[in-house]
Amino acid sequence: MSFAAMSGGNGRVPAKMHVFIAGVMQGKRLDNQIDAQDYRLRIGGAIREHIPEVEIIDPWASNPHSVNYDEQRARHTFLSMTRKASDADLLIAYLPTVSMGTAMEMWQAFQASTYIIAVTPHIHHWAIRFTANEILPDLDTLLADIENGRIYKLLQSRTL
Repeated sequence: MSFAAMSGGNGRVPAKMHVFIAGVMQGKRLDNQIDAQDYRLRIGGAIREHIPEVEIIDPWASNPHSVNYDEQRARHTFLSMTRKASDADLLIAYLPTVSMGTAMEMWQAFQASTYIIAVTPHIHHWAIRFTANEILPDLDTLLADIENGRIYKLLQSRTL
């Protein structure tokens, strides 16, 4: 059954949905290294498996060696990737700890009325509370919501 038929649409082929994966990269580090990014692989894999016609915007996947960029390239990458958060239909912010870069991506998405799901224990942090549409407690809850179709239905309702 087609997407349009499943959603009660008019038979048009839907536009590709865009999901931005935001999350801690450097976090509280004092060196120029990156924290483990395996959460991005898990989120991206679940999205690709359970949401048809989706494009994932993932700053780390697009720039895995960004810590080695020169100043000009690093600045361009940071600013352009942050702007891309506002192009998404959904931004997923994985925040086991707070992140300045993710806060900026959330702000860009918020300003563009992008739906934001924060995955974090920091439920009282104002930058998260007042930009996220919903807050989930952990990665397993998010993955279950992707696998059971809740996130797909949410995207459908926002893109039709």
